Amino acid sequence: MAQLFRPSSNTIAKVSIVAVVLLASSTIGVAYMIDRGSWITNVQVAPEQPIAFSHKHHVKDDGIDCRYCHTSVETSHFAGVPPTETCMSCHSQIWNNVTATQPIRDSWASGKSIAWNRVHNLPDYVYFNHSIHVNKGIGCSSCHGNVAEMPLIYKVNTLNMNWCINCHRNPAQYIRPRAEIFNVAYQYPDNQAELGAKLVKEYHVQSLLDCATCHR
Repeated sequence: MAQLFRPSSNTIAKVSIVAVVLLASSTIGVAYMIDRGSWITNVQVAPEQPIAFSHKHHVKDDGIDCRYCHTSVETSHFAGVPPTETCMSCHSQIWNNVTATQPIRDSWASGKSIAWNRVHNLPDYVYFNHSIHVNKGIGCSSCHGNVAEMPLIYKVNTLNMNWCINCHRNPAQYIRPRAEIFNVAYQYPDNQAELGAKLVKEYHVQSLLDCATCHR
């Protein structure tokens, strides 16, 4: 009986199998990197805004507290976007005739809100409450980074579910004293494990991992 396959067929088959496995692995790896990359997560990407507002200037240079602009962060699920009136409380007196602040004056004159672009924006199917996190000892910079060093605001964390779950599994590693919640330059101490465990008990913090906690 004549030979159906050449001797090299076995080698070709083995090489083909290896090539398919490598291609599949590479495709999965590339897809994973794309999913975790800044072009998907927008981490380290500062979106264009109607006004080049600098947190670094306002927070670090001028010493403005987070709550001056984000007024509802301690009492509501939404931290609050400052209305034009808040901006004008300063800019009606200072930098009140420069081009950079013209959109603020236009908004004030027209009564039309400034259309800021959301930087930290969760999907509609995710429920997040700022007030409960703030009152349980989670500081602003734990999620938003040190905004006092950001000329333009950008995300420092993905805000993906696995990122949230990592904190919910072990909240003690991220909790700080309530007096330090709005300290954007806060550094966790060497004894954070001990301090965190103490604050978890004191603040009655629960490790909530049930789906319904966020997906309501």
